Parts: sequence; C-alpha cells; structure tokens
Amino acid sequence: MKTRLATLTLAASLLGLPAAAAGKLTFKDPTGDDNGPGKYVYPTDTVYKKGTFDLTEVTVEKKGDNVEFTASLGANMEDPWKMGSGFSLQMVFIFIDKDGKAGSGHTEGLPGLNIQFAPEAAWEKVVILSPQAAPRLKSEVGNKAASLKDDVVVPSRTKGSGRKLTGSVKASELGEGDPSQWGFQVVVQSNEGFPAGNDLMTRKVNEYEGQHRFGGGHDGECDPHVIDTLAGSAKGDASEAKAQHDMLKYECAEDGSTKSPATLTMIRQGK
Repeated sequence: MKTRLATLTLAASLLGLPAAAAGKLTFKDPTGDDNGPGKYVYPTDTVYKKGTFDLTEVTVEKKGDNVEFTASLGANMEDPWKMGSGFSLQMVFIFIDKDGKAGSGHTEGLPGLNIQFAPEAAWEKVVILSPQAAPRLKSEVGNKAASLKDDVVVPSRTKGSGRKLTGSVKASELGEGDPSQWGFQVVVQSNEGFPAGNDLMTRKVNEYEGQHRFGGGHDGECDPHVIDTLAGSAKGDASEAKAQHDMLKYECAEDGSTKSPATLTMIRQGK
C-alpha cells in the first residue's frame, strides 16, 4: 500500500512540472497573455492577427548532435512580407542559464528588448528564432550587440509551419551540459526589418499603437519591449498571466529613461 501511495504521489507531482521525456523538455504558457506587463495592444495593421504573438508552448529536444527549439503561438504562421521561411511577423528569443549562479553570465537583455535578468538568472546563451536570413541577423548582432555576440546563437534556418516556429542548432554551439538541468526564458517580440536606432530587429512599443507599433507602453526606452514570456512554473496555468505581468513591471523616470527595469527570471525543470 505504501509503495502504491508513493508511486501515485510521485506521478501527481510530476504532472505539475515542465515535461521531460526522451531528452525533450516542454514548457507551457497560458493563452491570452500576449499583452506584456498587462496593457500592451497589437499594432493596427491587419497583418497582426489575434494570437500572433501569444506564446502557448516551447519545446527543447536533443536530436543527435543538434538541439531543436520549437515555439508554438496562438495563430497560424503567415508570410505577408515574403520572407521565404513560412512566417514574417514573429521573433522569439530563447535565453539559457546553464549554471544558475549569480555573477555568471549576462544580466542585460539584447538591444531593443529593454529587459534585465535577475542575478541568479544570468544567461550564458540565447537562441534567436527569426524570419531574417541568418547572415543578416548575425551581422546585426555583431553591429549592435558586439559584447554579447559570442553567446548569441542563430539557427541556419528557422521555419514556420502551422502555429509553430522551429529552429535547430548544433549542440556544440550551446556548450557542454545537460539541457534538462538548464534554466530557460522565452521572450516573444516582432520581427522588424527596419529597426530603430540600436534595436536588434525588434518592434517598438509606444504609448499609443500605430500601424506597425505596439501600444500600451511608453514612448521612452524604459518599458520592456516584450509581448509574451514564460512565467511561474510554465505549466500553462491561468495564474501565470499575473506572474508574467508582475515580472514585466517597470518604472520610468520623468525623462523617459529607466527608473526600475523589467527583470526576468528563469524557468527550471522541477523548480
């Protein structure tokens, strides 16, 4: 009886964790939270359909010498700007914390995201899923994030199909370690072919939405340019929307500079 009870208890506890089976990790996110800190709205152009930036699931799977990343969103992929990869609009950043140690890794986000990471959630690698051709994206990284470029990993090609974005990278590009022991954070943005200033091909969030600008934020650079992200325990529970809003809270100074930045944490299997 005790053995059976222990087995049932273990099974129940595992249901509440991000799944890991045969080298595959799965993280889930609730639907309808594609509003950043809580009040962001989509641009007004009709290409930005409901759910376009609504993250619902992320999988990380080791396949031989490669690691495959798949992000699922709340709308079918479309290619209105003829990018040639099956999608045009989305851009997904997968930040990886390999050791969970404060003082190890980077606490700043990439240019254009306007985010920080907590000291214990500093990242060592980030994988970018983008419709842009890999050479252009790598050139932008070199020009706008030179100090971080060695830790930015770009798949040779990212494909959009159905509601999924998929990109594969060599495991060696991520370095040694077991992905099941790593922390992950996933940030959803929008691909911008003509980015402003030093932004890494990301779309602005302004106070008021425009044809190709998100609204509900700030016209300065103090608001996180993040539309959706993993939060809580990444089980997809509705309560994780509030956890996201809390994590993305920010405060602006009178001149539009950052007084208190949005500070992200990592999701770890079983934590």
